[in-house]
Amino acid sequence: MNVKLYEIARSIRGAIRPRKIYVASSWRNALQPDVVEALRYAGHQVYDFKNPAPGNAGFSWKSIGLDKDNCTAVEYIAALDHPVAKAGYASDFNAMKWADTFVLVLPCGRSAHLEMGWACGQGKQTAILTRDGEEPELMAKMVDLITADFRELIHTLNS
Repeated sequence: MNVKLYEIARSIRGAIRPRKIYVASSWRNALQPDVVEALRYAGHQVYDFKNPAPGNAGFSWKSIGLDKDNCTAVEYIAALDHPVAKAGYASDFNAMKWADTFVLVLPCGRSAHLEMGWACGQGKQTAILTRDGEEPELMAKMVDLITADFRELIHTLNS
């Protein structure tokens, strides 16, 4: 776990109002697991798309044999109807409905942004955890908080 995130979570553990949090990010984002664990350590319930349930490593296009970087539109559309893709979608979307709070951890891709847009439309509490070097996005103004400071994120979740 990222020591800095752990220390911040430890400093406020027990002093927060527990939330049901959906963390949206990218499979390639190395910070995502640390954010999930720090939020859990702080006392929140957190859905982790990489490990949605014991023994479930989450959905990936590779699990159904799709090369997402080199597929045709027809292959992509057909892959959405694969039973494993349908189960992965159901798992994530059910967690989205369950959550009262969404945290988008940058950098991430289109799916995470679709998830965050849905959350905004549903009136859920929303936050973006960003960092230096991320491309600015004007529509990010619709979220409740944009921050590069994990401590600020934790304090906002407590309000």
